[in-house]
Amino acid sequence: MSTGARPLLAEATAERADLHETIELDARTPLGRGYGPGNVLAIEYEREQLPPQEILLEDLLYMTGLLGILYAAERLTPYIPGDPTPEVLEAEQSAAKTAGRRTPRGAQPRRAGQGFLLTSGERRAIERHSVGMATEHFEAQGWKVKDVGDKESFDLLLTRGERRLHVEVKGTTSAGLEVILTRAEVEKQRKYYPDNALVVVHSIELDRTGDDPVTSGGVLHCTSPWVVEDADLTVISYAYRTQVGRQSSGDVVGEQDLFPPGVPQQRQAQGEPQVADGGWSPL
Repeated sequence: MSTGARPLLAEATAERADLHETIELDARTPLGRGYGPGNVLAIEYEREQLPPQEILLEDLLYMTGLLGILYAAERLTPYIPGDPTPEVLEAEQSAAKTAGRRTPRGAQPRRAGQGFLLTSGERRAIERHSVGMATEHFEAQGWKVKDVGDKESFDLLLTRGERRLHVEVKGTTSAGLEVILTRAEVEKQRKYYPDNALVVVHSIELDRTGDDPVTSGGVLHCTSPWVVEDADLTVISYAYRTQVGRQSSGDVVGEQDLFPPGVPQQRQAQGEPQVADGGWSPL
């Protein structure tokens, strides 16, 4: 998004008062009309008063330098405000793949923000970072914290005196407006209420330039007790119980003919010839 890119260029453009955030081309074609919304910063020239070639070259080098800043930010930031969060986009694609959805021929991989979907290493780094921040947060409040994420459907078990708290931790590079919950996580947290909590560590910075991803920063938001409301859940996929194998009035439902009535076809069980239009069919 152009509005998300401009803050990244604020320092480099502080002394240029001739840059325009909007452009009006009065274009009639889809390509031309797309230039306006996609513009980040522009330099305007009068058609009849173009500057010397030296100035044009300087401006070109200046603008390519700004583009380099954005490219560098792309490598560091897998999410830009307004785009689908990496976690949600990944869940949607995984659900579509599991459901057997075909990818359109020639389609390119969808992107989450300005970076590709998170790798497994990047997801692990974000998870470790968020769980670590949550652990420090609760230990500072006097809780005894145990990481149980490898064997339970929640991440942290807190104890303080006789009280126990079951904590789900979600980390994200996005603004944290949406996170992914499994069915087991929802069911367990509803069972544990009111002795439960949701911790969202959002706006985590992810450095992807080295061999291993490096995480830093992040803002911790805690909700406790945590009520998982149906209105706050969005269905991404369904497990559908089909009619295959079901009995109805002694007949198997769902095993329907693949051909319309009157079209000759081979009987599956008996192997007997079909009669169609008064004649025998060898099909």
